[in-house]
Amino acid sequence: MRYLFLLVFLIASVQAAGLVHKLEATGVRHDGKDIYMMYCARCHGTERQGISAPPLLPQFLRHKSDKRLAHIIRYSLPQTLMPKFPYLGDEEVAKLVRFLRTPAGQIHWSKSDIEHSLVRYDFPKKNLSIKNIDNVTLVVERGGGKVWVMEDEKILDRFAFKNVHGGLKYTLDGKNFYVPTRDGWIGHYSLANGRLEEKVRACVNLRNISLSRDAKYLFATCLLPQMVVVFDRASLHPVKLYRVDGKISALYELYSQDQAIFTLRDKPLLYKVDTKTLRFTPIKLDRPIEDFFIDPFEEFLIGTTRHGKDLRVYKLDSLQEVFSAPIAGMPHLFSATYWYRHGKFYFATPHLGTPYVTIWQMYDWKLVKKIDVGGSGFFVKTHPQSRYLWIDNGSDQLVLVDKRDFRVRKVVPRKGKRYIHTEFSGDGKYAYLSIYEPDGDLLVWQTDTLRELKDYPANIPVGKYNFINKNRIFYPRLFGLSIFKEKCWGCHHQTAMAFGPPFRQIADTRDRSEIVAQILDPEHTYKHLGYKRNAMPAFKLSPRELRSIVDYIMSYKDK
Repeated sequence: MRYLFLLVFLIASVQAAGLVHKLEATGVRHDGKDIYMMYCARCHGTERQGISAPPLLPQFLRHKSDKRLAHIIRYSLPQTLMPKFPYLGDEEVAKLVRFLRTPAGQIHWSKSDIEHSLVRYDFPKKNLSIKNIDNVTLVVERGGGKVWVMEDEKILDRFAFKNVHGGLKYTLDGKNFYVPTRDGWIGHYSLANGRLEEKVRACVNLRNISLSRDAKYLFATCLLPQMVVVFDRASLHPVKLYRVDGKISALYELYSQDQAIFTLRDKPLLYKVDTKTLRFTPIKLDRPIEDFFIDPFEEFLIGTTRHGKDLRVYKLDSLQEVFSAPIAGMPHLFSATYWYRHGKFYFATPHLGTPYVTIWQMYDWKLVKKIDVGGSGFFVKTHPQSRYLWIDNGSDQLVLVDKRDFRVRKVVPRKGKRYIHTEFSGDGKYAYLSIYEPDGDLLVWQTDTLRELKDYPANIPVGKYNFINKNRIFYPRLFGLSIFKEKCWGCHHQTAMAFGPPFRQIADTRDRSEIVAQILDPEHTYKHLGYKRNAMPAFKLSPRELRSIVDYIMSYKDK
């Protein structure tokens, strides 16, 4: 079965070649639309509206010259999943470009269309026997149109979902997740019931989805039509459609307040969304922000633009710019990764069309290192349980960069087959690697030894989404694990008694304020905690370090 997709592709290619030959033999010249339907429609849609790939309509292409479009058709775009078409002739490419410039009909999608699209399923319930939600990881098998539910090295379930691309979102109670597709569908899967419950179509072409921090609302940002659709999460009924005049970058929720944020890629506007009242407030910027992330403590917005040559940092509350740095190649900030070391917080990001990643220090805001990884990749990932950054470079190589001295090591998971994207289990014991081919694999490795544990055949596996690693609210906890390893492990164990009490006992018997006081000023708190003498040194931690280690300790509460 692993070769089925490849066989279908070869048959389709032979059929397409036969059609071209037949047209040429009869004297009928195939036009740009014929070429588009042969090579592009499967991913971009028969009406160019976008399915698993973006829309190819004039309004989306007006900033690209004919020469640039021809180059993209032949050689793809760096850090995208588009195949190359170098075998197309000059005349075929020119016809295809002319076709992409032709107008298309206006695309509408109303509240009534959304309501009528809702499909509810009645599949049998399954007990997935999940042991720890922290270690649940979702895998997108893009070529097979499936989503996998995994825990540790085991597959708990697989279900079909057409045109699935990525961007899955969990509810923070660990009971549900939501699956978006580029052609606008959103599926709801219940981890408690072990089944796909329903799906609804938000629009014709969808950018991303997000949840309010109380999980009352689900937000879908749309490129066709240009709008944000707000759903009642429990019922998947639309409660609000907010139209925008511009291309939405992505909408991200906050966990520290009832707010979400999105920007427009083509206009200098940022929108703040009150996730209680559903009020949308546009704020003018000095330039558009195409790609951005919110820092782990939700204090700053780090952004860039495709045509810009710098990285900018804004205070989240006032949107005042506090830092900018010139850098060639647009940072792919959606793929940024974060870590803590010796009192400092860092992030790393790949760059569009350039063979390097950059390392940045957060909060002091400075460029630390620019590292050549040998090719233009898509993702960089890490975990406190790994000493490395795990990077893809568009080839069969996995690039490992040591976080201590930035030395580069290269490993080939499968010779001659493209590796892409590593994700980790919540506890960091397992690493999941995608071999991005029709006859590809989902590999499970032991993180610390790099030993391969499992090889699951997969048809173009791409994104993986772990419950802990894909929710910003848990990022400080991951920093806390690194702080524990640097400062606490000599006296404390997470679950067993050592020189000091285990974190599990501390979390179950003390509140946050008592833990903070004991860390900062043990000389004055030990009696309150019932000790006859103090044996703990005081730690001079920054507020962010303190938040991180307390979050990590409290993660053991009631476990």
